[in-house]
Amino acid sequence: MVIHHNKSLKRLNTFGVDINARNFVEISHPDQLINLFLNKEVVNQPLLFLGGGSNMLFTHDFEGLVIKMSIKGISAHVEGDHVFVEAGAGEVWNDLVNYCVDKGFAGIENLSLIPGSVGASPIQNIGAYGVELKDVFYSLEAFDVSSLTIRKFTKEECEFAYRESVFKGRLKGKYIVTSVTLKLSQKPNLNTSYGAIETELNVRGINEPSIKDISKVVSHIRVSKLPDPSTIGNAGSFFKNPIVSADIAERVKKSHPEVVNYPAGNGKVKLAAGWLIEQCGWKGKVVGNTGTWKNQALVLVNHGEATGKEIFDFSEEIIQSVKEKFEVTLEREVNIF
Repeated sequence: MVIHHNKSLKRLNTFGVDINARNFVEISHPDQLINLFLNKEVVNQPLLFLGGGSNMLFTHDFEGLVIKMSIKGISAHVEGDHVFVEAGAGEVWNDLVNYCVDKGFAGIENLSLIPGSVGASPIQNIGAYGVELKDVFYSLEAFDVSSLTIRKFTKEECEFAYRESVFKGRLKGKYIVTSVTLKLSQKPNLNTSYGAIETELNVRGINEPSIKDISKVVSHIRVSKLPDPSTIGNAGSFFKNPIVSADIAERVKKSHPEVVNYPAGNGKVKLAAGWLIEQCGWKGKVVGNTGTWKNQALVLVNHGEATGKEIFDFSEEIIQSVKEKFEVTLEREVNIF
């Protein structure tokens, strides 16, 4: 384990923003965290835990220690129809999805091709096409930076909500996820009702889809709508879909009957942020070195050498225009540093 100084993070964040970390270390085993935090110099500086770098926007150099989690390993334990799959925090999320799909372990096929690492998945409670991580989550292990011990968290203790968890709230910065365990099934209960999945299955003439079919269709849809970070810098969906009261939703529907919306439970309605942004004329718009993706207004992109501040300021303009047109305030899904 070596601590590097003035480390460029350009290749370690999917926006491709060129910033430096004053200190940087890569962790491949949980035991290394104990040795790291016994170093007094580490304790007295700001800390940032980095996975795949796919859900963050750096607006300036990081004047502290960046800890990149690279713990690997996937294992499975079968109990009846259920399969408990444990994966190291440093595993690529889509590699875990492919592992499970190939083995017939159902539950995360709708989450195919989501960028990022396994360790970041519960922090964000990632979700797509009608499925969220919390739907298949069993437990996780995390390193307590104060006691230098590993603690196990149950689903209830993670306090999952829409793109939220306890690790983005009151426990932010206090724990480092080292592994995640999912509870999957060998008897698929497929979810084909969200987005264009059903339509694409019909196009392919698939009447009785397998989890592999669902994974392929979801991947196809994502590729058709979302840019590849290896080709153009982006962090996927930049904004959350706003969840509003029924009264607000009805007001928006009255002036825009075609608004894309979904029931969100408890009398709430989820509005499609991408649709709202597109109606404000932002889809495919380029401003300087940044802009929105041509096929999906929800995605902000780096067209070359955009700075994090440039991308952030652009997002501010979008938020303001949506608020003026719909009286709905968008919230960023991406973490800002």
